[in-house]
Amino acid sequence: MIGSSGGAPTLEMVAARAGVSRATVSRVVNGSPKVSPDVVSAVQAAIADLNYVPNRAARSLASRRTQSIALIVPESAARVFDDPFFASVVQGVALALASTDYTLTMLIESELDPDKTRRYLLGGNVDGALIVSHHTGDHSFAQLSGSLPLVFGGRPLNPAESSGFTVDVDNEHGASLGTGHLVERGARRIGTIAGPQDMPPGVDRLRGWRTTLTEAGLATDLVESGDFTAASGAAAMRRLLERDPAVDGVFAANDQMAMGALLALAEAGRRVPDDVAVVGFDDDRYAATTVPALTTVRQPSSKMGAEMALKLVALIEGKPVEPETILPTELVVRASA
Repeated sequence: MIGSSGGAPTLEMVAARAGVSRATVSRVVNGSPKVSPDVVSAVQAAIADLNYVPNRAARSLASRRTQSIALIVPESAARVFDDPFFASVVQGVALALASTDYTLTMLIESELDPDKTRRYLLGGNVDGALIVSHHTGDHSFAQLSGSLPLVFGGRPLNPAESSGFTVDVDNEHGASLGTGHLVERGARRIGTIAGPQDMPPGVDRLRGWRTTLTEAGLATDLVESGDFTAASGAAAMRRLLERDPAVDGVFAANDQMAMGALLALAEAGRRVPDDVAVVGFDDDRYAATTVPALTTVRQPSSKMGAEMALKLVALIEGKPVEPETILPTELVVRASA
């Protein structure tokens, strides 16, 4: 329905329809708790009858909120769009925000001026920000946490850099699950393709691999590193084979590097899993389609994004929030091990 002059319905028209003042309608629209339930019902009915859409700019002025959240990804555009991890996290964030009034703005930070990004965040453009970087564990924005609600995906490498609010997966336990599976199926010369050691997932997953082998009384010398890409995984697998052709099990710190390892093993004429069993980490959308299908440690990336978004909304709205959320991992057994 529109007004008699042909324009969009106004706040005054809603007030007249509900039989209340303009100020009361404004309080209902902005979620004030100082309005009785029967009045709220009357105003909401009038809004529905008139098909009234509240003016977001006016609501922002009233509430001092923009109803906008930034998702900062300190990575290159190529890496963001190539890595299934980011797609899953963004999907989780978007689904969690769908039932709220918040909109999402995504900034691929490495393509921008970091100082410009900080000015944007502190310029009243957003109510809070999510920072996620599978590769760097980037907490360089932690200094802004005193001025803007922030939630980080992944713990900081240095605990002193903690923003106070993080969502992460149990990387060390996940790596132990994957490595332990190789031990249980009889592998005795087990190598790893570790992630970079200046990145929290790389550090934690290497620790889980090493601890599990040490507890099993097995050697922990076969370590090669990659950068979480398939190409780096293939190169690392070739180095492991050169160092010890007797390697019979490999735990890779993510699925992309595990897929690279499968290619390198095929090139070398090594059968998977008969000669070398391979376990990855992520259970991304490609893991079940490799040849052979990849045994991997599933991390709930989409849930991670959702938990980050819900934690940030709660912070913005002044609700109590747990500083840290750690999500569990699980082993998914397929043909590669």
